[in-house]
Amino acid sequence: MRFSTLIALICVLSAVGLTYEIAAGRVLAPFFGTSLLTWTAVIAVVLAGFSVGSAWGGLLAERPRPEALAHARRALIWTAVLAALSPTLLALVYALGLRGTSGMLLSVVVAFFPASVLVTVPSPLLAKLAVEARPGREGSSLGLVLAAGSLGAIVGAIVAGFVTLPLVGSSATFAGCGAVALICAALLRAPDARPDLGARAAMLTAAVVVAASLLTGPLCRFESGLSCIDVVRRGATVSLVSDRTQQAAERDLAPGADPAEALTLEYTRWLWQRMAQDLGAAPSVLFIGGGGYSLPTTLLATRPAATATAVEIDPLITEVVRDHLPRAGAMIDAEGRGDIARPALDGRLRVVHEDGRVFLNETDRRFDAAVIDAFSSGSVPAYLATLETYTRLRDIVNGPVYVNLIDRPNGDLARGVHAILTQIFPHVRAAQGPVSGRGLANILLAASRTPLEGLDAPPEGYGPVTLSDARAFTDDRGWVGHR
Repeated sequence: MRFSTLIALICVLSAVGLTYEIAAGRVLAPFFGTSLLTWTAVIAVVLAGFSVGSAWGGLLAERPRPEALAHARRALIWTAVLAALSPTLLALVYALGLRGTSGMLLSVVVAFFPASVLVTVPSPLLAKLAVEARPGREGSSLGLVLAAGSLGAIVGAIVAGFVTLPLVGSSATFAGCGAVALICAALLRAPDARPDLGARAAMLTAAVVVAASLLTGPLCRFESGLSCIDVVRRGATVSLVSDRTQQAAERDLAPGADPAEALTLEYTRWLWQRMAQDLGAAPSVLFIGGGGYSLPTTLLATRPAATATAVEIDPLITEVVRDHLPRAGAMIDAEGRGDIARPALDGRLRVVHEDGRVFLNETDRRFDAAVIDAFSSGSVPAYLATLETYTRLRDIVNGPVYVNLIDRPNGDLARGVHAILTQIFPHVRAAQGPVSGRGLANILLAASRTPLEGLDAPPEGYGPVTLSDARAFTDDRGWVGHR
């Protein structure tokens, strides 16, 4: 094999490995969320697979060349099958009831470790052949081998994050990894090798499996690099589900009904009751996390002089809401401006497609209140739950700050954010909703410079709660995710 071909194969297989790794972290989100723990597990398991595959491949590379090439081809054929089936394996393992950190770790090992091992098995053989291809230039050859591996990793990361996951979704990305592995397997043969009908049959079978993996369909109805979204209608209620977590819902209303009656999720009713009680007739409210735009819609529908700024990191969320949630979509069409198509010139709803922390750091505007309801796969992003974030909020918000969290009763996340708020605001109230079968509940916080009166008739199941003292999260030592 030519030296250039060997270098190209090393580069491509390294790109496949990194694309697979990033896609693994994305496809894990609908099952176990996105947090420091999940990404740590994916990176550790995939790198462990790379290490084992390299060691195993080194032993196979010492065998006679035809035998070593045959082993490398078989490894890539199995890589193609296992990569394409990784989302299915993950779903099957999750269906067995694995939950929590231990369940997540086991799921990652079962779904992603085997393919991570096999995709790396050919690399030592390719490196050996590359060094042997240029006698007397072993040093530069080895340097190019290492550079090709690094370059491939860079390309794989860019392709996954900026191209395949946002444009075609995770299932197609895994299938693409499998298809590329099969192409590389077809190139791994000695020039004088006889036709191997068994190898051809194996490759054809693997190709059928890769193609069939696409027939299972996408993981969700709408997918971007950030969200996996479904829209569910049950009777008069439309729900927005992101990464298997219900993010928002609205109810169809009869003409003339109170707009607040469209709020379906009880935690949004609690937040709206607080806002309706605490704010005046013309507040300017900042919403970090657009979600289903249900609270901005209610605010603008009930207060004609109010304005809202909704910061949503994923433009796909806004697009889906606009097309599939009738009330919120109509409000965006009528009052939306900013980072949307067909903006209203004098709209009262400014939509900003940006990371919430970046917006807070860069904005020069001031607001009368803020609502923090941002989630990444069922959990608050760690960088939005820090002392520095809320200190910045206090600096740009004149009035109350409202926070929605999902945590266990008196859990680490709720206690850490509560500690932040009590450190920078003199008045803080906390409430908790019903506990789900998974042991989680909406925990709602309201913080202000001035006293906050209790709610006369909070939603059913919601009441005041006392949270234990805890360490306030910071950018340096923050929230790591549910364990």
